[in-house]
Amino acid sequence: MADPETDPQPSETQPPGTQPPGAHPPETQPFVAFSPDLYPYGAYPPGAYPAGAYPAGAYPAGAYPPGAYPAGTYPPGAQPHVVHPPGAYGNQVPPGQKGALQMMPLPIGIPNCPPGLEYLAQIDQLLVHQQVELLEVLTGFETNNKYQIKNSLGQLVYFAAEENDFCNRNCCGNMRSFDMKIIDNLGQEVMSLYRPLKCTGCCCPCCLQEMEVMAPPGQPVGYIIQTWDLCLPKFTIQNEKKEPVLKIIGPCCVCNCCSDIDFKVTNLDETETVGKITKQWTGFVRETFTDADNFGIQFPMDLDIKVKAVMLGACFLIDYLFFESNSN
Repeated sequence: MADPETDPQPSETQPPGTQPPGAHPPETQPFVAFSPDLYPYGAYPPGAYPAGAYPAGAYPAGAYPPGAYPAGTYPPGAQPHVVHPPGAYGNQVPPGQKGALQMMPLPIGIPNCPPGLEYLAQIDQLLVHQQVELLEVLTGFETNNKYQIKNSLGQLVYFAAEENDFCNRNCCGNMRSFDMKIIDNLGQEVMSLYRPLKCTGCCCPCCLQEMEVMAPPGQPVGYIIQTWDLCLPKFTIQNEKKEPVLKIIGPCCVCNCCSDIDFKVTNLDETETVGKITKQWTGFVRETFTDADNFGIQFPMDLDIKVKAVMLGACFLIDYLFFESNSN
């Protein structure tokens, strides 16, 4: 047996400043090549890998431990979490899942444009789809209308929601006053529409319909004023100074007859058509048992953005006047 007093000690046989085999300074750790197959997920021994140096494939995409990757970088296949405004779109599902709605990207660098209306600068067509309210179908009581507003590619541009009380909706029917809030894809209110309560009748020119369009809310950008005519539904689009800009002329007979119904948008002389608002036929079942309507709005690409916003407001006024159920 070796005598511990006579055996050489490491400090006596190694040069100064060196460490014996197997020894490391306290501030450093050895790099050990652990195989991903040797340990289950999440069970790598502490210190096996320094921060940020986890081997590829050791963790599934999106499950890398905190600190494994620096801020702003993600491994292949991992995506950052995208937060959407809560409650802005009632029936949306997270992106990437079945049934998800694609959103139109927000254009930037549009001069002299009210905030939130930049979307309108790059489109010449809008699709307005009213959502079917199950409670309204089952009970017959009128509920607040909600609409999805999309571009020609089907990308969501805005979401519109009526704000009203129960008595006004169910007692005044389609003649009711309302506030309509229009929200963009960021969940911000970019437009508001206000319609006062007024009677209607082709023989009563003193009770004509109107609507005020504000963008942003509180700042008027235009008005829709009904023009009295004995035979045709007519409206005038005005700018923020209440100066006439365009006219809207509907057909003599506004009824659902298994086809689309066009409301032409013309110049003030009614000699040139510059666009149209179309009530689209949605099928016999939907037209019979619900009042959820679909509309298409067409206008020139270079039309003033504010006038495009007023045309969108005119679409809602036309919907309430001629196609909203008032059987209650």
